[in-house]
Amino acid sequence: MLIGRLTRDPEMRTTPSGVNVCQLSIATGYAYTNQATGQKVEQTEFHNVVLWRKLADIAVQYLKKGTQVYLEGRLQTKTWDGTDGKKNYRTEVIADNMIMLGRPTGNNGSATQGTQAQTQDAAPQNTPAGEVLTNEELPTIQIADDIKVEDIPF
Repeated sequence: MLIGRLTRDPEMRTTPSGVNVCQLSIATGYAYTNQATGQKVEQTEFHNVVLWRKLADIAVQYLKKGTQVYLEGRLQTKTWDGTDGKKNYRTEVIADNMIMLGRPTGNNGSATQGTQAQTQDAAPQNTPAGEVLTNEELPTIQIADDIKVEDIPF
């Protein structure tokens, strides 16, 4: 589980079999006070995130650089040999649940707060603050040929 801000706009690609995949990067912060010096220390970590299928479509449509997002998923580490013979590693978060925090805007200019999207079919859920979103607050999604309104998980 991560809460962070996008460091760049999401990038969409399509696999040769036609499946959409989105890559994005988020920054998470951590602050503490150094016991020896008494100074406040802030650390930032950057995470590579991969979203698949409908969740990828939603992310590309509604997220942009600076948007705050909550993500749930699993870690996956890829290994490959570089051209110099050195072994390279890349750890990614494969997200299967996403909640858009803050006030992102979609292609249609509508704003929303705390909108949730999942890859699994689920009933609409409450926002983290416990407030249920009304139909007027839900974003309008540009529906493609392969996406049906009943397939949208929020």
